[in-house]
Amino acid sequence: MARPGAACPPPARRVMVAARALLFWALVYSYCGVCACIAGLRLLWSIGRRPGETFRWVVRENPPACLNDPSLGTHCYVRIKDSGLRFHYVAAGERGKPLMLLLHGFPEFWYSWRHQLREFKSEYRVVALDLRGYGETDAPPHKEHYKLDCLIADIKDILESLGYNKCVLIGHDWGGMIAWLVAICYPEMVTKLIVVNFPHPSVFTEYILRHPSQLIKSGYYFFFQMPWFPEFMFTLNDFKVLKSLFTSQATGIGRKGCRLTAEDIEAYLYVFSQPGALTGPINHYRTIFSCLPLQHHEVIMPTLLLWGERDAFMEVEMAEITRIYVKNHFRLTILSEASHWLQQDQPDIVNKLIWTFLKEETKRKRE
Repeated sequence: MARPGAACPPPARRVMVAARALLFWALVYSYCGVCACIAGLRLLWSIGRRPGETFRWVVRENPPACLNDPSLGTHCYVRIKDSGLRFHYVAAGERGKPLMLLLHGFPEFWYSWRHQLREFKSEYRVVALDLRGYGETDAPPHKEHYKLDCLIADIKDILESLGYNKCVLIGHDWGGMIAWLVAICYPEMVTKLIVVNFPHPSVFTEYILRHPSQLIKSGYYFFFQMPWFPEFMFTLNDFKVLKSLFTSQATGIGRKGCRLTAEDIEAYLYVFSQPGALTGPINHYRTIFSCLPLQHHEVIMPTLLLWGERDAFMEVEMAEITRIYVKNHFRLTILSEASHWLQQDQPDIVNKLIWTFLKEETKRKRE
């Protein structure tokens, strides 16, 4: 009989690993099935109530004027040599100034950073990127092209293509996930890290398995594993789901927030209503379960984590736990009455907090 704490023999260890893997994927696909059933019932309910409206899809041929607002910056494109993909971004501020690179979440695109493009261009070259598969950036057809390794490499390659070797990196939601991973894998390229409403990836993967409430809130991760059906559900009732994400009482910007204008909403509808525009963004999620957990965890640069307490998708408890993975100055600010869409919800406060963090770190370096 093996003594407690003794190492398992190789065959036993392999059985344990296989059993855990089987249990994990059984959980993933079971919950995927549950989410699909719920979505199917909602579809039937919509068809029963308003059959004519359910499948309505307005064709939007021309972008709203706000997407070409010159005060936001200049529309630019860069082609990456290794992948061959062309990326779209909007840049504000003079070339040669320190780079501030902005990574959006889902379902967003460069426009979600409009308030930051205007704010920080005085001292930075501010670049708001359309991630792989989003907006005017190229969208590879296969989901394997959206693995985290590819997304991390994109940011490294874009930085170099822009003529920089380091930046202030800011990410929100899924862009926050990518920002954490870039900071972990390429610490020399990130002078300061700012993340909005997304915990350290290791915190997220550990927390979700232990807290059913977060598992439910992250149900869309599982729903998105299915082919074509998630994209189809987004198109119903002329993208009603997309609109409600930003405007509903449950998930949208709060009462005290800076609500989206009709033109802002139209900007999102224009981008995501283009043929095939949803597949790339959703493909980001279709490889996630094969990429986590991480092998390396530590973040070694100064880090600011901003969090909207009324986030409908991420529990606030994860924000504080994130502290243990940052081996440098770490500042956490939680904004009450703020939603998941924090940089759009409370832009003035968010911008002020970012300025304070950046200047505080500059002063600390000098001392």
